[in-house]
Amino acid sequence: MTTLTRRSLLGTAASAATIAALPRAAFAKELLRMSTLGPGTSPNLVMTTFANIVNGALPDYEIQLNATGAATRHVLEVAMGRSDFCMSSPVIHALMRRQAAMYEKIEQAPELVKNLRTLLNFPMGVYHIAVYGDSGITSMDQIADKRVFLGPPGGAAFTTMARLFKAVAGLEEGTDYEAVTLGWDAAAAAFQDGNIDVYCNPTNAPSPALTQIAVTNEIRFLGIPADKLETEGVQALVGRPGFSAATLPAGIYGGNQLNEGDVTTLGVTVGIVTNQNADEDMIYEMTKAFYAGVAEAGDTSPWLRAITPEGAVQDINLALHPGALRALTELGVDIPEAARG
Repeated sequence: MTTLTRRSLLGTAASAATIAALPRAAFAKELLRMSTLGPGTSPNLVMTTFANIVNGALPDYEIQLNATGAATRHVLEVAMGRSDFCMSSPVIHALMRRQAAMYEKIEQAPELVKNLRTLLNFPMGVYHIAVYGDSGITSMDQIADKRVFLGPPGGAAFTTMARLFKAVAGLEEGTDYEAVTLGWDAAAAAFQDGNIDVYCNPTNAPSPALTQIAVTNEIRFLGIPADKLETEGVQALVGRPGFSAATLPAGIYGGNQLNEGDVTTLGVTVGIVTNQNADEDMIYEMTKAFYAGVAEAGDTSPWLRAITPEGAVQDINLALHPGALRALTELGVDIPEAARG
């Protein structure tokens, strides 16, 4: 009896020693943090899909999503190694290099951007500038004295919309209208509740949040008038890295969309970035798994058809991570020089 007990104990001790010697990855997934914009935005939808595909296909990793805060802050966290992935955009990279706009007081910005690498780019969609049909607002110059959500304070969307209203209508944020300081999720709810007069959101059309509103409410989208499109102020916005003039089609939100014709607005490309020190094999596996999952789900989720390997290098101005470069090359993507670093 004593012998059996001793053997059992020896066996248990040996097993414990063997377990302790095994790599930690054999028992626990590597937890990774990904920051994105709030629900109701295209980046949130794409990056949630990315996390779900990777978590399901690669058992060694678990991506946890953080959908609070602004991309302009998230990129600093990734550059400093405090987070693993985040949404970014070509214009953010350009601003960091120039230490401009929201990075004006961040002396390390030009050096920090060198720590970032692109995993992939994708179309964020077009800037929606939404008002309710019964608001009486039919053009940008009528937003004076109104409560306007431009985007989260300090974010690229906030700056873009403030500049657009100034370029088109000559209206200054904080002087001619009130810029509401909310996050993406809270702003969508506030607009639904009628507590915001003008709601701006760069997202693919039709946006789920705005579609829900348009089911029971008449809605109108404000656009850039033809006579303002070629002005210096608007062209400065359209010509920024990752930006273009784009069209929001009439009727895309159904019968309650009051626009009689297509609306001219801003289109934008964004992407997922990571730190240059992220493991090459991990990024390679994630990139391959994501596009395989997108191809498989394209029939049941039509919006995914816009997410392509070729689009991963659209408007790129930040080098691809070596793992993503290897994956996209294998997928047959023509890699531009700007993506090679």
